[in-house]
Amino acid sequence: MAERFGFGVVLARLLAHRELSAQELADRAGLPADEVRAVIAGAAPGEGLLRQVAPAVGFEAVDLLVLAGFAVPDEMAPLDGVAGLRAPYIVMDAVRLPVAERSELLGLIRSLPQEPRPSIFTAKQLASHTGPGGWIIRMLQYRNLDWMGMARLLAVVTPTCLSASTYGVIGGGRKELTPRLVTDFAALLGVDARELAALTSVHLAEEPPPPAPEAVDAAALLWEVRRLSEAQARHVSELARSMRGPSPPPMADTSA
Repeated sequence: MAERFGFGVVLARLLAHRELSAQELADRAGLPADEVRAVIAGAAPGEGLLRQVAPAVGFEAVDLLVLAGFAVPDEMAPLDGVAGLRAPYIVMDAVRLPVAERSELLGLIRSLPQEPRPSIFTAKQLASHTGPGGWIIRMLQYRNLDWMGMARLLAVVTPTCLSASTYGVIGGGRKELTPRLVTDFAALLGVDARELAALTSVHLAEEPPPPAPEAVDAAALLWEVRRLSEAQARHVSELARSMRGPSPPPMADTSA
C-alpha cells in the first residue's frame, strides 16, 4: 500500500511526535480546535491557517506551505534568485570562521536594509512528485539554493557528499531518503532531525546526535541570506572571504 503524505497526515505525525493534541496546537496558534481537527482528518488547510500554525510548531511558514503543496507567495520567497549563486559560498566561508566572527557576520546580514524585489523568484520545477524528497528539495530551493548549491554546502557542513544532479533525482522521488540524508537535510534546514524523520516516514534506528554548531549557524545564515539582493550578497561574500583568509582548493563534485 502506498505511503500517505497528505498535509493532515503530516501534521498528525508532527503532533504525535511532540505528544501535542489538536486542542493544544489550536490554543497555541489562536485557531478553533475544530478547524485543526478538520485538517488532521483530511480537510485542505488554508494559507492563513498554515501561517498561524507555523510559529506554533516552530517551523518556517514557507516550509508548511511546501508541505501542503501551496505556491509560495512572492513576499515569502527569496528576494533575488541571482543572489542565490553566492549563498552557498557565503555560508561555506562563514562556517570556517570562529564562532564570534560568524555571529558578527550574521548580525551584519540582519542589519542590511531590505531592498526592492528585482524580479519574481521562480524555483526550478521538479517532477510532479510531491512526496518527502520533493518537499525537502523545494524547502532548500526556497532558501535560495540550486542543486549545485545544495551539493557544495551539504558537503561542507554535513557528511553528505552527492553530485548536484542527485538532488534533482531526490526531488523527483527517484532516490529514497535515507536516515543519513534526513539527518543532514534537517541540519541545513534548521529543523529537528527526529521531526523531519517523522514527517517523511523515515525510520531512524539510532538517536541522531545534535547538529554541529557550524551546521546550526549555517542554517541560520542560509535563512537570512535569502533576503539579500545580489549586490548585498556580493558585498557579504567578499567580506566573509576576507575574514576567512586564503581559500582552500576547490571542492570536487563527487557522484553519489
